[in-house]
Amino acid sequence: QVQLVESGGGLVQPGGSLRLSCVASSDFGFSRKVMSWIRQAPGKGLEWVSGITSTGLSTNYAPFVNGRFTISRDNDKNTLYLQMNNLTPEDTAVYYCVRKWEGVEVPLSQGTQVTVSS
Repeated sequence: QVQLVESGGGLVQPGGSLRLSCVASSDFGFSRKVMSWIRQAPGKGLEWVSGITSTGLSTNYAPFVNGRFTISRDNDKNTLYLQMNNLTPEDTAVYYCVRKWEGVEVPLSQGTQVTVSS
């Protein structure tokens, strides 16, 4: 069964950091797919955060990231990452990984909750 599983979320103070992970099942074909992180804040719609090509050589970020986040991947481990630094309360959301370069789609995975609060 094709599956994506996110982890690494939690409660962090403003200015803190988190590293999110998304592990793909072996039948997903991870190394051949562009991937993105998207998020959904409480009461709001889905929002694209960042994308990465299948090789990891090119990345793309939403303007609000403003240099705070870094997307990366390890194709040998079928894993996508999002390093998030200098977090603000506005980053509070459920974060999902999806198979896209840019834009949003309805996620099929559970996501990981990120809460930024003092």
